[in-house]
Amino acid sequence: MSNVVLKEAFAVESKHGPFYTGGNVQWSTDGQHIFCQKHATVSVVSIQDCLMVVSHLQERNSEEEDPINTFTTSSNDVNIITHHKSGLFKFWDWKNNKVLKVWKSTHKGPVARIAYCNENSLMASGGTDGIITLWDLQRHTCIHNLKGIQGVVSVLDFHPDNQKNLLFAAGDDLKIYGWNISSGIQEIALLGHFSKVTSLSFHDNGDYLVSSGRDKVLILWNITSQSPIRVLPVYEEIEDAFIIPKNVKLPATVHDRLDDHVYVAAAGNKGVIKIWEMKAGKQVYVNKLSDISTEGEEGNLSITHLLYNQNNNTCAAVTVDHNIIVYSLETFECIKQLAGYSDEILDVVYIGENGTHIAVATNSWDIKLYNTSTMNCELLRGHLDIVMALATTSANVYLFLSAAKDNSIRVWYMDKQSLKVSCVASATRHTASVGSIAISQMSCKFFTSVSQDLCLKLWNLPNNLEFDDEHSLDVVHTVLAHEKDINSVTISPNDRLIATGSQDKTAKLWSANDLQLLGVFHGHKRGVWCVRFSPIDQVLLTTSADCTMKLWSLSDLSCLKTMEGHESSVLKAEFLSRGMQLITASGDGLLKLWSIKTSECLCSLEEHDSRVWAMAVRKDEKIIISGGSDSLLITWKDVTQENKEKTELEKKQLALEEQELANLLKANKLSSALNLSLKLKRPKQVLKIIESILIESYPKLIKTINELNSSNKEELLKCATIWNTNSKTCQVAQIVLRALIVEQEQLHENSMLTLESTIPYTERHYTRVTKLLQNLHLLTYTLNRMKPCVTSTESTT
Repeated sequence: MSNVVLKEAFAVESKHGPFYTGGNVQWSTDGQHIFCQKHATVSVVSIQDCLMVVSHLQERNSEEEDPINTFTTSSNDVNIITHHKSGLFKFWDWKNNKVLKVWKSTHKGPVARIAYCNENSLMASGGTDGIITLWDLQRHTCIHNLKGIQGVVSVLDFHPDNQKNLLFAAGDDLKIYGWNISSGIQEIALLGHFSKVTSLSFHDNGDYLVSSGRDKVLILWNITSQSPIRVLPVYEEIEDAFIIPKNVKLPATVHDRLDDHVYVAAAGNKGVIKIWEMKAGKQVYVNKLSDISTEGEEGNLSITHLLYNQNNNTCAAVTVDHNIIVYSLETFECIKQLAGYSDEILDVVYIGENGTHIAVATNSWDIKLYNTSTMNCELLRGHLDIVMALATTSANVYLFLSAAKDNSIRVWYMDKQSLKVSCVASATRHTASVGSIAISQMSCKFFTSVSQDLCLKLWNLPNNLEFDDEHSLDVVHTVLAHEKDINSVTISPNDRLIATGSQDKTAKLWSANDLQLLGVFHGHKRGVWCVRFSPIDQVLLTTSADCTMKLWSLSDLSCLKTMEGHESSVLKAEFLSRGMQLITASGDGLLKLWSIKTSECLCSLEEHDSRVWAMAVRKDEKIIISGGSDSLLITWKDVTQENKEKTELEKKQLALEEQELANLLKANKLSSALNLSLKLKRPKQVLKIIESILIESYPKLIKTINELNSSNKEELLKCATIWNTNSKTCQVAQIVLRALIVEQEQLHENSMLTLESTIPYTERHYTRVTKLLQNLHLLTYTLNRMKPCVTSTESTT
């Protein structure tokens, strides 16, 4: 590892996630982007690379956040309409982050739903006041106030057939209303639901409508006759549903599809996507291999949105824990999975050859497995409480362990071909939360764990880890290790020693064979947060809440060195550069790189806002990932070699330019020499060239200055400012300043500030020259008065 580590990229996740999906979610028509509500903005997420295209919509010159109540997108994916807490509607060109229109809402309270009809340039807004307002976006006027709904508007949508001129909505009175958007007259009222209506979907023929609700039914309506064709009980609260178009391929298990059949995909609190044939009233498919977990508490919905995109025949399920899972509707294979929200990041480790994946524990029951190249996320489920720690080993990069508050440890293995991860073993012998684990480094024969039950346990790993069935592991040795909570455990590179660090202010050394206590390290004034063995020396590193790091000799248990510099608890540390450097993370969000030889801090890395709990170093030590309580995953890159190469290149370029400047001066090409001198920022050389041009003629200097580009003119202004501070060069400076001011129509704002700084020196030079002129006139006057006297004397003589 080099002496400098700099930030390469960050914000894989933030406190509300990169695209927090706790609010409204919509899919673009082309299926390439998903629009997600995130507090005061709308995040635009690319499905292809799982990255945000636009992360923050904000008006220029606006620093205050204005939380969004709801939003909608245009059918051409160009515009977004948002309604804000301030009561304003904003019409955005999101690709250019530009507000096209802003107008005041007429609703008495927040707007709950917005619908946009791109063909007619109409927008409908439904508020919590039970009023629906129809807006003409071309004229920027309110056309109709549609009344009839009671309470909060839960669904709002235009009929896709523009010839019908219909707008549908539902509210707390559980009726589905339809208005003629031309006349504003209510023409349709559909009564059939007995709980909140959650979605509306229109059939291709324009006459059928399917509605879903939390009353656990789907209803197929005939819009023309305003009567239900089928009321289908589905035995779960449905949050979203859509009619599958006729030409769309369905899973292979659906064989008997006919043209007059109406197929609906629906999802709700059971966490699965089901396909129903509405006319026959039967379930034809259920996504049994769903990646969505169901929550145990009644009323806690597992799926909040179900989005369909006809362009690529996919659907996206948005879960209650803010994940987006994209499925192929034909096979129901998971195509992409995006994590929209994380709480505190408690641990992170690299998995796979060359660190192709990272596993992240995010204060959740699930482990998030990211592909580092695409940031596609897979959820690994198995624990029944929050995952606290992860561990991996250099002996097998496809193996890692997880420990959780459910008192268990799970062994995970990644298939080398498919890169699919499965749980191959579990261990449940602790009686309290397991806070830290470590795997043997030379071979995958054993691992250790520490818990809030104050015990250190040694476990054996089976030789064959690529088995299909999940095995239960037995503990080999157990010792009562510390008097207080144990924060960290680690295994030496030769697999012979184990070290633990505890809140009892001590670190202890154990034999890896039978957990025999070999020594106790005393010296820290507060709890020990992290312990690590040096990769090359017989040295143990400990970090503590007393803001220090200590290096201990394993032979005599003496403290070799104490390193200070952090102002908060040092929570995590790792050795780098074959044990010659150290990187540490603290409770104030700082990462620091240290030289162990000199005990000096080489650099401080500031990006986190709060405690940094997790840190992982890739095997080649070129990439470091950190995570903490601010929910940020930050990637740091070693750029020392790049900086070295850049410096060498700059030196070569400088030598060439200096040689070129010398050639230009020798050839008396003063204009070109002036440009190059300004580029190289050589005020003295520029002064000599200006003086040489002035000797030839003043007009030539004006012409030369006019031919300079804007950056060189700014640099010349800076040079003139420097010359103006010296009385010997002030005359040239004043000539240049006059040329820049008089001949140029306008100056840059920064140039104006630079120009203002010349005023005091200019006034001083003016005062000095004025006094000099006065003295000169006095001398001239004296000489003139003396001349007659001299002449008279000569004549007398």
